[in-house]
Amino acid sequence: MAADDQPTEADVVDAAAAAAEQTVFSRYDRSTVRDLDIVVQYRNKQLEVDVYLDVADDDAEQVADDAALAARGAADSLLE
Repeated sequence: MAADDQPTEADVVDAAAAAAEQTVFSRYDRSTVRDLDIVVQYRNKQLEVDVYLDVADDDAEQVADDAALAARGAADSLLE
């Protein structure tokens, strides 16, 4: 993507998903994560992020929320 080009929908989705995944695996070892589902959609300038995380930890819901926020932040940074 050139500096003056707008990011494509795929660029936004990829950046958001990568940020969410990085957030999860910065807090958990891959071996402790039983299931991770990250769904990112970007259509008509609307971003939707859903993160499902299955891990034996009381903080899993907060980590999933943090991952969704990181995804939104990555998308916002790309779109600025």
